[in-house]
Amino acid sequence: MIKGKTSTGFEYCIEDETLDNYELLEKFEELETNPGIGFVGLPKLLLGKGQTETLKEHVRSLEGKVSISGMMKEVMEILNSNSETKNS
Repeated sequence: MIKGKTSTGFEYCIEDETLDNYELLEKFEELETNPGIGFVGLPKLLLGKGQTETLKEHVRSLEGKVSISGMMKEVMEILNSNSETKNS
């Protein structure tokens, strides 16, 4: 299990079996070829539905918008801070 906290204070937990997921690998490949579209679905594959909803609330603005750049920044920080996720 990988636990961590982003620089903005979002705490996450990634189960070991999450990293052994072929669809997650496909999503990483899609990110390389089409970063914008490829990102859609990555948070749920990596964090699960519950943590993804928590992350959306974490980056939600006072006006109620979920920032695309905020979501991308948080997920990329999670990926880059854990060598185990980068090497899966």
